[in-house]
Amino acid sequence: MIRTINVNIVTETIKDMCIESNYHLSKDMDQALKKAADTEESVLGKKILDQLQENLKIADEDKIPICQDTGMAVIFMEIGQDVHFEGGNLEDSINEGVRRGYTEGYLRKSVVNDPLLRENTKDNTPAIIHYTIVAGDKVKITFAPKGFGSENMSRVFMLKPADGEEGIKNAILTAVSDAGPNACPPMVVGVGIGGDFEKSAIMAKQALTRNADEYSKLPHIRKMEKEVLEKINAFGIGPAGLSGSTTALAVNINTYPTHIAGLPVAVNICCHVNRHTVRIL
Repeated sequence: MIRTINVNIVTETIKDMCIESNYHLSKDMDQALKKAADTEESVLGKKILDQLQENLKIADEDKIPICQDTGMAVIFMEIGQDVHFEGGNLEDSINEGVRRGYTEGYLRKSVVNDPLLRENTKDNTPAIIHYTIVAGDKVKITFAPKGFGSENMSRVFMLKPADGEEGIKNAILTAVSDAGPNACPPMVVGVGIGGDFEKSAIMAKQALTRNADEYSKLPHIRKMEKEVLEKINAFGIGPAGLSGSTTALAVNINTYPTHIAGLPVAVNICCHVNRHTVRIL
């Protein structure tokens, strides 16, 4: 049975998600930062983590952005195949939600309409939108505004199959080491393994939206996530890059089948706020 959804509902939902994710830290990230503050071995590192939490508390209570870089709007749309949209164009309605959210929420507009001419669009559109068609009659929207301090630290490695697991680990560690303090640690590290060039990058971005306390359901990948996280924290980069035992809060890895001749690995790093929120229509 076909379920009909008016695109105005999508617009209002996206608008609210823009504001919520930029004003309020998600519960999983809040818990991860609290846990980090309890376990941080460096006195300075613990002080910084406490200051970050105080800043986040002020943002939450005063309804102001948790970071001055309110990000480029990244949206994952999982659309049930039994859903029919009416009332207008779906993509236009998504971008209208972003426009309203960033305008009404007084969020910084950071998008330029041409990568070379660089004229600001003045409403933070267009968004980056990823569509997936799934079974059922629901629509799952994941909104993840991405700041570019951490985005600029992202990498894609086209490894050879012979590089194997050790090559993957080295690629992730290289990306994090090269990023150093520039990704506003403690960071969350999203990794995509497999697929092709662009699929690995999309997987890495989507991995950042997984709850910080959740591991992969695949035993060998879960083992890798824990091992790489331990090695990253052994770097000693620490909160704000000023040394400490908490450089990363989580390493989330997604995988996909790939070609016999390739082993793509993408690393997408996010700062300590790692903004994301989910709604189901």
